[in-house]
This record gives sequence, structure tokens and C-alpha cells, in this order.
Amino acid sequence: MELIKFINVEKSFKGRKVISGLNFSIHANEVVALLGANGSGKTTTIRMLLGISKPDSGRITRWTKDFNQKVGAQLQTTPFFEGLSVINNLKLFNTFYQSKITTEKMERIVRDYNLLDVKNTLASKLSLGQQKRLVISITTLHDPDFVILDEPSAGLDPSGQREVQNMIRHLKSKGKSVLFSSHDMLEVRNLADRIFIMGKGRLLVEGKPETLLNKYNVGDFEELFNHLMKKEEYYV
Repeated sequence: MELIKFINVEKSFKGRKVISGLNFSIHANEVVALLGANGSGKTTTIRMLLGISKPDSGRITRWTKDFNQKVGAQLQTTPFFEGLSVINNLKLFNTFYQSKITTEKMERIVRDYNLLDVKNTLASKLSLGQQKRLVISITTLHDPDFVILDEPSAGLDPSGQREVQNMIRHLKSKGKSVLFSSHDMLEVRNLADRIFIMGKGRLLVEGKPETLLNKYNVGDFEELFNHLMKKEEYYV
């Protein structure tokens, strides 16, 4: 099942084209990694996917009319309320989503995201890893079918990175689709069913991890990424 489709999407800001002829699809129950150097168009692509920005031309199709109720997005600036505890943050965001979550389910969410021991701790007092888990739990509180995570493990130590990766695997095991961006190539290889690599607003390559490594005859994704950036002169 096809969830999202970009068809010849173009976008410019102040006369500068930032997205050019973008075509791709995202399917049900898959994990897609979105890669690209700074300025490659990843954030603009995510904003258009979410409907925050509109394309200048081309089309973006979505699988359902109530898309906003079926998607969860963790952007790098996703807020939580620092003066509220973990559990009270979840309860407050639950009212925003207009979800009907029982106390028992709320407790299960806290356990699933390894926040049980700090559920009554103020969000401002959490470690970075705990804050990341809180943000992702908020993002998925309304049980969305499609989850977008913008560099979810950035700044975390190896233990925190593993926890985030396990969360993504857990989402897929529940039938969800996940689009995540990352600069950690090992994380990409461990998680992604497909990979999109962007450069200067265009999709340079897309495909399954092993297929891409074999196609370009490289040993890892860092080598592939550097090869594409150098070949196309897409560093910005």
C-alpha cells in the first residue's frame, strides 16, 4: 500500500530553487532513511510532506483524507512542557490529540518508552536520552500509522542510540511506517528498508541498502554518501 507519493514536486524560496523535480513513494510498514548534506532539501521535503509548506508545482498524494490524525512528527524543535512531569506532559498532549487513552494505557506507554522510573520527574530534569524518549512517546501517543523522526538519535550516547533504534523497530513491528533522517550511517544500515539520498533538492538515489551498496560497489553508506556528494558536487 502506498502512503505518500511526491510527483514532480518543485519548491523555491526567494527565487532560489530548493526542491527540483522530486519523485518518490513511501509504503505501508516500512522504514525509510532520508539522507543528505545540510542544505540538501531534507527539512523542506518533510515540511511539504506534513503540509506545513505547499509545493510550487507538482503533487503530493496521501493515502487518507484525515492525514493529520494519522501522522506523528518529531522535528528537531518538537516542544514539551519543561515545567510539567513526564506523565503530565503525556496527559496534556493527549488532550491536544483528542485521544481517549485510559490510565492503564498511559502507564503502558510510560513503560514501553522506559520512562516509568521518571514518570513524575519534571521534563526539564530529564537526561537528553530521556527527553528524546519523551518526545517520541508524545509523537506516537495518538497511535499514528506514519511516523516522521528528524535525527531522533542526534547527540545521544551509544546506549541512547540503541534505545531510539529499538523504538523504531518496535513501531515497525506494530505495522507502522517510519521516515527518519540521520547522519549516522551505521544506524541507517541497521534500520532502513529503503534509503533516499538527496542533494541540492533532488533525489540522487533510492533503494534497498544492500542493493545500493552493490550497485555502487562500496563497502558502507559513508563511502556511498561521500561518493555521491563528491561526484555531483552537492556539498553546500
